[in-house]
Amino acid sequence: MTSPPAGTRPAPVALASSAGDGGSVPVPMTSPAGDGGSVPAPMTSPPAGGGSAPTPRQGGASRVAPTPPQGRAAEGARHAVPGDAARPALTVRGLRKAFSGRTVLDGLDLSLAPGEFLALLGANGSGKSTALRCVVGLETPDAGEILVHGDRLGGQEAGAAVRRRLAMIFQQIHLVHRRSALDNVCAGALGRLPLHRSLTPILFPRELREEAMACLDRVGMADRAAEPAGRLSGGQRQRVAIARALCQRAEIILADEPVSALDPAAAEQVVALLADLAHDQGLAVAAVLHQPDLARRHADRVAGLLHGRAALDLPATALTETDLATLYAPDRQAAGRQATTDDHHSGRHHPDQEQQ
Repeated sequence: MTSPPAGTRPAPVALASSAGDGGSVPVPMTSPAGDGGSVPAPMTSPPAGGGSAPTPRQGGASRVAPTPPQGRAAEGARHAVPGDAARPALTVRGLRKAFSGRTVLDGLDLSLAPGEFLALLGANGSGKSTALRCVVGLETPDAGEILVHGDRLGGQEAGAAVRRRLAMIFQQIHLVHRRSALDNVCAGALGRLPLHRSLTPILFPRELREEAMACLDRVGMADRAAEPAGRLSGGQRQRVAIARALCQRAEIILADEPVSALDPAAAEQVVALLADLAHDQGLAVAAVLHQPDLARRHADRVAGLLHGRAALDLPATALTETDLATLYAPDRQAAGRQATTDDHHSGRHHPDQEQQ
């Protein structure tokens, strides 16, 4: 078995018995499956390149040059793979994407350092989720470049070893509900297993099960290893999904609205866990969040997207209410237009429109 990158594999813990039903596990796919379907495996990553620094911020929501990791992020960077800590784990330059003539990404520039937790904020339709999907290969960008630890990605041309450095965590938690938590975590390694060892959980190597148990222990779920995923709460299932990304041995974790369907307490736990993985294990973590307060408490940096561009890039603690008002202005405008439309269709009028 290939040894994992430094800082990404938790220390092994005692192996617990698995309660899998012994049925078959689907082979790796490049897109997520629905609840109870197949488990997504390492995905293909699209084109790549370098990243240019935004211009300095001068009040409000404007673009700023990302600062080097400091504090907790700098500590996490010291756990990264030797030689990689000096350069960004992920660099995005000039990313463009349109759907049916509607521009969603309009020259997006982003960077993410090892040991750093980056929160992506912005109104609906600002391009946050599309950007992550382009990075992992679920969408093909129309233009732009993507670098993973300095290696340019080119869609299907990227090697499997490079693709395994990226893992995606989704809003809808894609686990096989009838499988145990342990079996679901083991599925993160399908991309590096020979076919004859990946056809069914009973064929998973013992070393893989030990590694998966260590990953479950890292996210606080070792005591639920034998539990079918369908019996777990939403927050517990999301932690199992994070453990699966760890078992994939990913160095970059991208989370697309990972807590939007969770209650506040579970959301706090999951976001804190993502921050710990960045700071304690040197992983590069980026998450799309709709809760600015969570970003302030746990993220090192915030990138705010507006009309498909990075409108601001600054330390999370420097995020102001003025910044947020600018970022989320499109949502307020859309809500105002919807209210006007609803009033029109319901026949309601404002007092100054009534007949005298």
